[in-house]
Amino acid sequence: MSTKTMQIADMIEMLPEDEQNFAFELVKRLVLAWDPDFTKLTASEKKELEEAENGEYIDEDDIDWDS
Repeated sequence: MSTKTMQIADMIEMLPEDEQNFAFELVKRLVLAWDPDFTKLTASEKKELEEAENGEYIDEDDIDWDS
């Protein structure tokens, strides 16, 4: 987890529960606006994919066979 993500989580934990729920819904809406189908890769996912492609293999355990 990045430093910024940990800082955000720490700040959200300081809020009352109803405000935490509001913050969660806000973040969820931001993510859905950025990637409505959850098809974009995170930085770590992109790095793993590039490493796998350069190694000419993808571990079958990393594949979601149901989607």
